[in-house]
Amino acid sequence: MKRLLRALSFTIFVFGFAGWIYIANNAVHHPQTLTLPLTHLLPFPREDTFGIICFGLSFIALFIYMYLRDEGRK
Repeated sequence: MKRLLRALSFTIFVFGFAGWIYIANNAVHHPQTLTLPLTHLLPFPREDTFGIICFGLSFIALFIYMYLRDEGRK
């Protein structure tokens, strides 16, 4: 079960960080679009909100991954 949780947390970290990098790159090159919805299908989340959520998820997921990795070494 710990291996599954470790793999899942690493996957969430990678995709969350990739989402944050995408929005950070967008903020540099197209800052006027940050207040627009992420997709035309729903009014929420906006691009800036998506970036914050991605960064938070990647931070928490990396913390869980590192905790489980260090726990497995004991």
